[in-house]
Amino acid sequence: MFDDILTLKKLEIFLAFIKTGTLAEAAAQLDMSTVSIHRAIHSLEEGLKCPLFRQEGRLLVPLPAARILEQKTEKILADIDQAIASTREAAGLFSSMFNLGALYSLTLNTVPRLIAGLKLRKGDLNIQLTIDSNAVLFKKLNNLELDVILVSLDQGFHNPDYISLKLFSDDVLLAVPAESELAKATEIDLTSLENETFVTLTQEFATHRDSVMAFNRAGFRPNIVMQVSDIFSLINMVSAGMGYAILPRRVESVFENKIKLIKLKGLGDIKQDISMVCLASRESDPRILSCIAECRTNNNL
Repeated sequence: MFDDILTLKKLEIFLAFIKTGTLAEAAAQLDMSTVSIHRAIHSLEEGLKCPLFRQEGRLLVPLPAARILEQKTEKILADIDQAIASTREAAGLFSSMFNLGALYSLTLNTVPRLIAGLKLRKGDLNIQLTIDSNAVLFKKLNNLELDVILVSLDQGFHNPDYISLKLFSDDVLLAVPAESELAKATEIDLTSLENETFVTLTQEFATHRDSVMAFNRAGFRPNIVMQVSDIFSLINMVSAGMGYAILPRRVESVFENKIKLIKLKGLGDIKQDISMVCLASRESDPRILSCIAECRTNNNL
């Protein structure tokens, strides 16, 4: 059991004194008087019930016991600092760790630009990126596993539990193989493809939601031959001729050698609102404020 007389403050004073070697230097380092330093060391010896120093003239010379205490105190104080940092990090406070979540398709342009801007704005951030679907990212945000997510929101989205900031609006188009006859078209009526095959993302993805909306508006149930769990696999399936797909325009510039995106006649109002989202309860977190500021000022996202 520790006596009440033994405190972390006294251990800090002891460590400062044994590192500097004199009462005056320890006092200057800690902005205390030499009398207070001497009193704390004497009190520490009383609390430990053993001597730590021997007097040689006006000097206090460390005994072997003091060297042992020095080693242990360094570890104790380091562990306490780590415990405080971990506790604050778990609470989302004063942490350099920033957990960003985003859709697969946003890693092509939006995510790299945002991360670069954040690093310039707040260089001490250690950014961890999680790539997943809309549904999974929202779940992780609500579980405090992510600080900010970049997702597709329904047009007119409003929920008081979240702060959302629209980054851009993206068209939803028909994806066909780059070498197909359809690739020459500038616009196509989706109803003309009722007897064709399609590939889609799984249900938790925003693009799946938009695909369902497009097919419903076209008035037919598509022949879906495969569902995949990431947009890059979907593009490869389309390129290989397994079926057509509904995809956002943002993937076109990177995969134009594999697929061609064609405007859907009469369905131009189906769009994806790509937005930054955080919990309203955490809006004042300095890291999240930096992300919001970057999203507001960077028009290239």
